[in-house]
This record gives sequence, C-alpha cells and structure tokens, in this order.
Amino acid sequence: MEPWLAWLVLGFVLVIVELVSGTFYLLMLGVGAFAAALTAHLGGNVLVQALVGGIVAVAGAFAVHHWHSRRRPGDAANDNFLDRGQPAVLEGWIDEATNLVRVKYRGTSWDARIVGAPARPALGAVLYIEGQDGSTLLVGAAPPVAS
Repeated sequence: MEPWLAWLVLGFVLVIVELVSGTFYLLMLGVGAFAAALTAHLGGNVLVQALVGGIVAVAGAFAVHHWHSRRRPGDAANDNFLDRGQPAVLEGWIDEATNLVRVKYRGTSWDARIVGAPARPALGAVLYIEGQDGSTLLVGAAPPVAS
C-alpha cells in the first residue's frame, strides 16, 4: 500500500471514530493524518510525513484543549453548553458521600456529579445535564430552567 493511501485511510478512521466520541481531539489527529497523506503524495519521506502529521495534530489538539478550557462551569461560555437539559440515566453510584455517579448518555457511560438533588435518586432514574466540570457531567433531578 502506498504511504499516502495508508495515511488517508488512518485519517478517515480517526474522523469516523470522532463522530462517536464527540470530543474533537480525534478529529485533530485525523486532520494530522490527512496532512501526512498530502506530504506523502508530494514526495516527502516517512520521517517528514510523520513530523508534518504530528505537528498538525498537536497544534489542533492544543487548539481544542484551549477551546475546552474556556468552557469551564461558571463561565459565561458554559451557559451555552450544548448538552444542557439532555436526559441521562443513572446506572450506579461511585461515591455517595460526594454524589458521584455513573450515567448513561449518548450510548456510553459517563462520570457525573449530582447537584441540587434533595433525595438520593434510584438506579434507572432520569437525570438532566446542567453543565460540565472537566470530563464529569453535572446532573440534577429536574431539567434546568432556561436563563
């Protein structure tokens, strides 16, 4: 297989997997693979291909990280959090003392912290996403009110 074709296939695989995860980091790795494919097509050797792909991927991942860091809870940017109000199903408790649970959302399990719930929800209860703290979802018993 030609090197440019291998990079192209890798790029498409990463982009497709990104569609499932929704974090944008894999998308940047896919863009890096596409840059390496272009470098290979233009005649660059394997070292140059890897360097170009790596530089593009790292720069993209840095940009995504910077974008995510601006969207911390309590920021004005978190008010437009796209998952706000979406339902998640309580799968189990991780730590009852800190209200840390596992919820099922978008087909996968997520760590979540229950906020503002007066009573302990039962397993299988529907909770609603209110925000995000890093990779931990913040969920409550009732849908958040629009502000």
